[in-house]
Amino acid sequence: MNSVYAIIGGSGFNDFHELEDQEKESLDTPFGPCSSGLVRGNYKGKRVCFLPRHGMGHNVPPHMVPYRANMYRLKHLGVTHIISVNAVGGISSFTKPGNIVFPDQVIDYSYGRDHTFFDGSLLEDKNLNEIDFTKVHHIEFTEPFSKVFRQKMMDSALKIVDEDSIHLGSATYGCTQGPRLESAAEIKKLKNDGCDVVGMTLMPELALACELGMEFSAISVSVNWGAGLDEEIISMEEIYKILDQKIIDIKNICLQSL
Repeated sequence: MNSVYAIIGGSGFNDFHELEDQEKESLDTPFGPCSSGLVRGNYKGKRVCFLPRHGMGHNVPPHMVPYRANMYRLKHLGVTHIISVNAVGGISSFTKPGNIVFPDQVIDYSYGRDHTFFDGSLLEDKNLNEIDFTKVHHIEFTEPFSKVFRQKMMDSALKIVDEDSIHLGSATYGCTQGPRLESAAEIKKLKNDGCDVVGMTLMPELALACELGMEFSAISVSVNWGAGLDEEIISMEEIYKILDQKIIDIKNICLQSL
């Protein structure tokens, strides 16, 4: 089976003009509409879907992203591999603002999100008939990210950015609820728990993709130090400044990894 890729854009990543022959896709799913702006296209002969997680106008907060609809629609379009792009706060020394990490573990602190397809809301689906939604399904989640795909992305990053600005070792992503940023005490707890970066969108996106059998890798760019780890007050202006500086590198790493 030929690979079909999806790139999910995070904060500051709302378009992907590099894709050729772009076509807008239907947003309807049994779980309601997915995030706006879903398009299909091609890049050097590779089939690619692009989905801005927060909508084209960045108007969908992290806790209200339609994660099930997004993952369902991508699976329905034949997607086999997902690249999830995330803006994160740095906690560990190797995650200073501007640095890029590729998480291989996750701790989920979010709540109230629809985090599984196997809750009885979708008992039968002819378009995804290789998956039996009538039974409880426990996915294996020891190593939630695709090792092979993650390594491919790290190899791609080494060809594009300075090695000093990327971390190629293990990294744990702590997923908080948002949309507010964390308190200094919360960052201290996350650090004690073993988190290296903190963000708001990786879960349940990752788990849902695993339930549907899609290979998943994430690229996370640090846009600020976590609360209390730096004397400077966290500024949204500075966050978007870093995102603007890194977006070309992020896009190129994604394209090189296809």
